[in-house]
Amino acid sequence: MTDENFYDIGIADVPQWALELPALASGGELDDPWMFGDGRHLPDPGPLTSKPFHEGPRRSFSVANSGRTPIADEQVANVFRKLAPDDVQTFPIKVEGESRNLYIINATRSFRCVDEENSKEVQVYPSDGVAPERAGTYRAIYGLRINPARTEGARVFRIQGYLSALIVSAEIKSALEEVGNLGVFFTRVTGPQGAP
Repeated sequence: MTDENFYDIGIADVPQWALELPALASGGELDDPWMFGDGRHLPDPGPLTSKPFHEGPRRSFSVANSGRTPIADEQVANVFRKLAPDDVQTFPIKVEGESRNLYIINATRSFRCVDEENSKEVQVYPSDGVAPERAGTYRAIYGLRINPARTEGARVFRIQGYLSALIVSAEIKSALEEVGNLGVFFTRVTGPQGAP
């Protein structure tokens, strides 16, 4: 499995809605509304709700919170459940004005797997910088490449130290493209630079 290609999911430049941070349906905010991008197994947060802060076409798969919270319809959620049952959790979320069943897709695993040598440019927060808690994590990576041998056979995961990336296998990418109506795009993160 280590020779398989992997792809980073990004927010596509297509007309689409954008959702507010998930909140508790019972009222009030989550203690950590960013937790769905942490790459860890989470306790069930209970009923969740959100609403669009920007209206637009409602996609089968989109990303809220600057890319940290994947939101999927039933078809897309089933792709993740079927192809990566050990790598994801799906949490129902009710979106104001939306009748479809929607889910947050939470990647439950993360790995230190950046191939710094083959990535185009890697910027790391310095230990003496303005954000000491970020020291040693990635500020930016251009032309990201990962080493699949460090991902323990996972098909969906986050990258330790660079949690904005959500990585999926080629099989999952193809299955998502078959569902269609996506608000995301895929960037290959394996193989030589410039490979399609």
